[in-house]
Amino acid sequence: MEENDLELNNAAESGAGPEGPVALHSVTALSGMYKDWFLDYASYVILERAVPHLNDGLKPVQRRILHSMKRMDDGRFNKVANIIGHTMQFHPHGDASIGDALVQLGQKDLLVDAQGNWGNILTGDGAAAPRYIEARLSKFGLEVVFNHKTTEWKLSYDGRNKEPVTLPVKFPLLLAQGGEGIAVGLASKILPHNFNELIDASVDYLQGKDFVLYPDFPTGGFVDVSKYNDGKRGGAVKVRAKIEKVDKKELVITEIPFGKTTGTLIESIIKASEKGKIKIKKIDDNTASNVEIVIHLMPGVSPDMTIDALYAFTDCEYSISPNTCVIVEDKPSFMGVSTILKHSADKTVELLKLELEIRKAELQEEWHMSSLEKIFIEERIYRDIEEVETWEGVITTIDKGLAPFKKRLLRTVTREDIIQLTEIKIKRISKFDVKKADEHIKGLEVELEEINNHLKNIIPYAINYFRQIKKKYGKGRERKTEIRNFDTIEAAKVVANNAKLYVNYKEGFIGTGLKKDEFICDCSDIDDIIAIRKDGVYLVTKVAEKVFVGNDILYAGIFLKNDERTIYNIVYQDGKDGPLLAKRCAISGLSRDKEYNLTRGTQGSKIVYMSVNPNGEAEVINVHHKPKARLKKLSFEFDFGQLGIKGKSSMGNILTRNAVHKIALKEKGLSTLGGRKIWFDDAVFRLNVDGRGTYLGEFSAEDKILVITKNGFFRISGFDLSNHFEENLLVIEKFRQGKVYSAVYWDAEQKFYYVKRFVIEESEKPQCFINEDAESRLVSLTEVEYPRFEIQFGGKHKTRDNEIIEVAEFIGVKSFKAKGKRLTSYVVDNIQEIEPVVIKEAQAPAVEKEEDVPPHPGAHEDPAQMKLEL
Repeated sequence: MEENDLELNNAAESGAGPEGPVALHSVTALSGMYKDWFLDYASYVILERAVPHLNDGLKPVQRRILHSMKRMDDGRFNKVANIIGHTMQFHPHGDASIGDALVQLGQKDLLVDAQGNWGNILTGDGAAAPRYIEARLSKFGLEVVFNHKTTEWKLSYDGRNKEPVTLPVKFPLLLAQGGEGIAVGLASKILPHNFNELIDASVDYLQGKDFVLYPDFPTGGFVDVSKYNDGKRGGAVKVRAKIEKVDKKELVITEIPFGKTTGTLIESIIKASEKGKIKIKKIDDNTASNVEIVIHLMPGVSPDMTIDALYAFTDCEYSISPNTCVIVEDKPSFMGVSTILKHSADKTVELLKLELEIRKAELQEEWHMSSLEKIFIEERIYRDIEEVETWEGVITTIDKGLAPFKKRLLRTVTREDIIQLTEIKIKRISKFDVKKADEHIKGLEVELEEINNHLKNIIPYAINYFRQIKKKYGKGRERKTEIRNFDTIEAAKVVANNAKLYVNYKEGFIGTGLKKDEFICDCSDIDDIIAIRKDGVYLVTKVAEKVFVGNDILYAGIFLKNDERTIYNIVYQDGKDGPLLAKRCAISGLSRDKEYNLTRGTQGSKIVYMSVNPNGEAEVINVHHKPKARLKKLSFEFDFGQLGIKGKSSMGNILTRNAVHKIALKEKGLSTLGGRKIWFDDAVFRLNVDGRGTYLGEFSAEDKILVITKNGFFRISGFDLSNHFEENLLVIEKFRQGKVYSAVYWDAEQKFYYVKRFVIEESEKPQCFINEDAESRLVSLTEVEYPRFEIQFGGKHKTRDNEIIEVAEFIGVKSFKAKGKRLTSYVVDNIQEIEPVVIKEAQAPAVEKEEDVPPHPGAHEDPAQMKLEL
């Protein structure tokens, strides 16, 4: 450093310069300035803009909007532009931020009643201009959010007005609405929860019970909350669209994931289609008040696999990471949603108690003044001041007149009380009604007693408050998002084939770009390939345009991870002159691009024969020896079915020690693996082979699954693990041809109960076996051979004895399309299946024609309203 520079710095630090003293504030370090300003800015954004407060669950702009709407409230709608202008008295930012926040509040449909075009959270359409739309506070908002007497106030940013520090919200508003904000150095993301569930959880907490909260989204769909972690940092939820299968050619999306719109969802589907991940013909967006995105599939494409592919490759499924951050005592704090709910419930109790105490003080004051007024008039104390000439004398005279009665009062009589008595008009004194005054005071005492009781039992009072809120406003706020455990979708199993795989066997190349070489199969760009060479070496590699796997490729194909049913039947020569060995094995559990060996690894070993069998088939081969002196048997047959299936590293059994000329296939064999054991997991509504859920049985290639739903439909399905099943399942089992079912159902058209017996017919399309009217319902379904039902009568016929119906005698077996036979015309209270009577010599049931059977004897033509609890 130069000497002059050093002197200048010293002068600056000491406050003196070459020409005299220098003011200390004239030199400011830039680093210090940056530090202070940045912290101020960060604190301002966190506290005043982005993060909601724990007490009322609102950001400052939301709080100011609601405060302005309360000041403007007269029960009628106000232009949003006017509300924005009024809010700017309190909010020191532009009108755009206020307008956006107000639209978001209106779209949540909780605190604000909206009128006009407020946009659509499903399609992402924005609201109309503020001058065209109107809003007012909802009845729920007015009741739950505001109370001038319990609100803490502060000056607005310019000091001209007062605004609330926080609003006295008596409800877990933050959890109901959710919230999201990005501040400086932190972010907050709180997911919305169900209105009624929040109230129930608040009641449970106040009663000392455990509770669990899970998010609920206004867009519906499905949610997997297994990793929600109480909404804390590090947790995650998966959300899915609701996709229904119309038929083999169409899918329809009826509910979308939270945070997505129909536009963004369709865009992601189109991108996946362009990349070849899924195969679709076109998409139609018919969304209006409800979501309806129709996806038309390409011919030959599986709808079940397409549903899985939509979840795997598009925004139909994605993960949300909650980050519950709120302002507590002017600092950001991270906590779980259960902690927020507990604080809200405690705060509600505190506010209710404060409201009661304020009301108690008001009643006591009113009782005091009413009692004073009664004494003043009834005891004619006002006459004592007629001769008094001074004001102080009047005060003293009245005070002396009240002295004998002061013990009956709740507090001491003040000068202000006496002054208030002197202001009573003569007309009021002349018309004073003692009886009416006593009734008024008695009413105040009753109300005071009630308030004291509430204060002594504040927790039951708060619980009743929550229950009344639910009773008044909970209707129509049922859970929209279904909670499910999502199955893990393997992308490689559901991706559409978007490329063609070729191989050059001799030169050892394989890939999608070798179009002049031999075609193997269709594949996708995320598939794995297995390549087996003649020397027994094999490896698994990813699909690429061109990859070298080694000379003399014997077999190449798509490799399915953890596939235990594809069996490789192999004959190999151990070494150059060694014996021939035969083995059967599955190939799984491999590392990509690592070489393995199907032989013993002896120098000169080679594979002589190999077949790949997707279902474990075992063929018969002809083995031809080379001619040799003293060799009596030049050829023989060998059945691979004699060999057990062992590990891929097993040596195998010796087939022959003689030199072999050739091996040829004699005949194809059958699978030696037996049927495939299938389970149904009702947590994810999917089939599996891992032993999860209900065991359905062992399935061979020709076997099917019977699916019966609670609304009276059945269909026949295959047992592919990618199949999707209805949520309202009643029966899922292995289909048994000719099995007779008995059903009791309510016919909404005829207003009677019917019974029928029928055989399930094979149909992949859902078939209805009860009346198709939307109000018709299935009461009971049984496969018991000789079922019995007991009818309990109700209404005007409740005195009738219960009637037992022997179904096998009552009606014969008919087609599932037949109406069946009317059970009774009397008013029914309940129908239940009872223990069947065992019949030793069972005869085959007679099959009747598909005609309506006459009603049961004793029926009459006066159908009454029937009630049956399922």
